[in-house]
Amino acid sequence: MVAKLSIKNLTFSYNDTTALRDVTFDIPEKAITVLFGPAHSGKSTLLRCLNRLNDLIEQEETKLEGQILLDGKDIYAAGVDVTELRRRVGMVFAVPIPLPMTIRDNLTYGLRMRGERRPGRLNELVEQGLRQAALWDEVKDRLDEPAFRLSGGQQQRLCLARTLALEPEVVLLDNPTSGLDPLSTAKVEASLQVLKADYTIVLVPHSVQQAARTADLAVFLLGSELVEAGPGSDLFIKPRDQRTEDYVTGRFG
Repeated sequence: MVAKLSIKNLTFSYNDTTALRDVTFDIPEKAITVLFGPAHSGKSTLLRCLNRLNDLIEQEETKLEGQILLDGKDIYAAGVDVTELRRRVGMVFAVPIPLPMTIRDNLTYGLRMRGERRPGRLNELVEQGLRQAALWDEVKDRLDEPAFRLSGGQQQRLCLARTLALEPEVVLLDNPTSGLDPLSTAKVEASLQVLKADYTIVLVPHSVQQAARTADLAVFLLGSELVEAGPGSDLFIKPRDQRTEDYVTGRFG
């Protein structure tokens, strides 16, 4: 597989805490890469390093060593347009946060901020994003209603649609189904399997079971270090490292 992102000897620390230590692996293009492991293993920190959201940490001393390459270019190099980077590498958080406006405006707000004003193109991208997030059929007749009227599962898919409407290349998902019921979770997972044909997806799952269901590439993190990475079809059946075996079989964590 072609690498969309390459992480090379990445170490990230804040104050006196090392959240990631000497992590190296490639994230393949147009596939689902799953970052899994117990709490405080560095999963969310790594996700936020991929589009420089950790730059926004306030009142803490942070330090990053190593490289993250997007299409072969260092995203931490001098002169990188961080706003454009975050458009190319979009983020969906665990707790859905719809904007206090209509369903339609939730999707067009970012597009308008980017300079898109053509009504036809805006409508096209609204429908495209909602269809890709498996939400269009549920809201197509309600686009001018407030987004807060949607259910929790619908709000999560709306936030995914909002990211997709900006046409990113990479989608980062930080525990996006943790608060959802099984039906909504299944809809999100089904959407991801379709979306990977066009997007590079990096997912922090809410469970080992979800990791096993969704991963093309699985990356196991423990104690801020990468233990092993490999195809999901192999890693969850026959892991190479005993620590991975113990975790996926429920002996700890």
